[in-house]
Amino acid sequence: TGKCYHTFRGHSAEIVCLSFNPQSTLLATGSMDTTAKLWDLEKGEEVATLNGHSAEVIALSFNTTGDRIITGSFDHTVAVWDVGTGREQNLLVKMPTNNNVIGNWDCSLIVTGSMDKTCMLWNAVTGAHIATLAGHSKEVLDVCFDYAGQRIATASADGSARVYNAETKQCIAKLEGHEDEISKVS
Repeated sequence: TGKCYHTFRGHSAEIVCLSFNPQSTLLATGSMDTTAKLWDLEKGEEVATLNGHSAEVIALSFNTTGDRIITGSFDHTVAVWDVGTGREQNLLVKMPTNNNVIGNWDCSLIVTGSMDKTCMLWNAVTGAHIATLAGHSKEVLDVCFDYAGQRIATASADGSARVYNAETKQCIAKLEGHEDEISKVS
């Protein structure tokens, strides 16, 4: 119908990323104001503010059960948050500037795409760096896991996409044919 149900206000700067939880009951927003916010879609109210980044929150995603959210920031950190409490569970630090961040189905692994032309795989529980997936000649603009969490896809400004095996960390497909950058992959 095109009807607007709610207008969410509360960030002090532009919203640059957003995501629904899998149940479509919450909306997460990331902002240039260094915060992410969780919003109740039925009530139209703010549920929590996720504070902890020192620069813009430029990427966020829920895990498949919706109990955790991952945020990525220009402060070179990725944080894992408990959705129920709004508290930070883990902080991954000192990574290259990330363009996107997403977790696998159970949020045990996190993958980040970066301006340094790589994709990095992280242990979401310990914060340990597992692998760097290379091969693109320009920045990685988007990343995603398949639904089983067994494959990682990347999209790059070099006009190609790649698919990696999450277990072996090997590139299993190079997808070429676009004449310009690929900004999203799913």
